Amino acid sequence: MKVVDLNCDLGESFGAYNIGNDDAILPYVSSVNIACGFHAGDPSVMHSTVAKALEHRVSIGAHPGLPDLIGFGRRMMHVSPDEVYDYMIYQIGALDGFIRALGGKMNHVKPHGALYNLAAVNSEIADAIAKAIYKVNPELLLFGLASSEFVRAGEKYNLRVVQEVFADRTYQSNGTLTNRTESNALITNEEDAIRQVLQMVQKGNVQAVDGTIVSIAAHTICIHGDGVHAVDYAKSIYNALQQAQINICAP
Repeated sequence: MKVVDLNCDLGESFGAYNIGNDDAILPYVSSVNIACGFHAGDPSVMHSTVAKALEHRVSIGAHPGLPDLIGFGRRMMHVSPDEVYDYMIYQIGALDGFIRALGGKMNHVKPHGALYNLAAVNSEIADAIAKAIYKVNPELLLFGLASSEFVRAGEKYNLRVVQEVFADRTYQSNGTLTNRTESNALITNEEDAIRQVLQMVQKGNVQAVDGTIVSIAAHTICIHGDGVHAVDYAKSIYNALQQAQINICAP
């Protein structure tokens, strides 16, 4: 039987601003990535989100991003590998404090947004991320874009890399995600998203926007929690995987 993880980015509210559908999505995922205060989240949100995740018995990971609250961490910034290394340690440590205080254990780290996309193609940035995870706790898993620089960086530091695919994003022929500035970056049709997920998990490939069939390893599937129909998407993908007799389990 095939096994796959369903993950979602949570805890991205901040102060008076509520973002995402955290409570409603938790029943349909096996792993969560919690914002650490740089691109989203704040201490109180981090605390409450960790508590909810522990209640639902889902695997918890850190979701560190670039220091860009206004841009939600999705704007590219010119950062050095040394800066990225420090950003990672700072944010992983902050979330780990809340997890430990509530009696839990961190399972993985998944970079966010522009930092994630940069590391997927930039070996030096990917190396800085993997090195930081290794230095903090070499037992932590690294969630990264399938077949990208994440894989090579993780192998260098003997980290286990969980290769990630996306339910609601389109792909380029080189295996990278279509830039969000492009009109065809997001998959808005639920049936199309389900079809792509099943193809990636069952066949190990995905159809790029130009029609190219790209080989891809699908260990974990990201479901974004901040979309208008995010909860419906999550429920439908969860049910489709079960109907296809694909076991949903955290790595």
